[in-house]
Amino acid sequence: MEQIIIKPIGTIYTPHHDIKNMPIQPIAAEGIKGYIKLEPEYVAGLKDLEGFSHITLLYQFHKINGYELEVIPFMDTVSHGIFATRSPKRPNAIGTSTVKIISVEGDTIHIEQADMLDGSPLIDIKPFYPRYDNRMDVKIGWLEKNRDMPLEKLRSDERFK
Repeated sequence: MEQIIIKPIGTIYTPHHDIKNMPIQPIAAEGIKGYIKLEPEYVAGLKDLEGFSHITLLYQFHKINGYELEVIPFMDTVSHGIFATRSPKRPNAIGTSTVKIISVEGDTIHIEQADMLDGSPLIDIKPFYPRYDNRMDVKIGWLEKNRDMPLEKLRSDERFK
């Protein structure tokens, strides 16, 4: 298989400088602000983004070394296959988070619900569109037992350093 080369389009800045005690999902990061600085050659791509309330970010888990095919995720105490989790110890170390837009100013997007590490390389930005992005009739596998778990209180630990 051919190698894929991805060039970051910007950098995500957040108050999270260490994985310990970080929110494990954007929904658990209410009120936590950050910002994105785009590389100059991509700024024109922000046209009309301010009309959206949320965006989905694809970024690199830049502090992760190596990967594991089975992990014990933050929301469980037993091992699961990496592709059945959102663990950062992935073969390509790519994260995804849907965050609120506060404002778009020049090359900067101010966001809320920041659940990623400071300095994360940004791979792509997609506008969130509920008609396409939400699903109502879904199965959620092993997470079913945690359906009502209060995510807002869950924080990461050092298991994926």
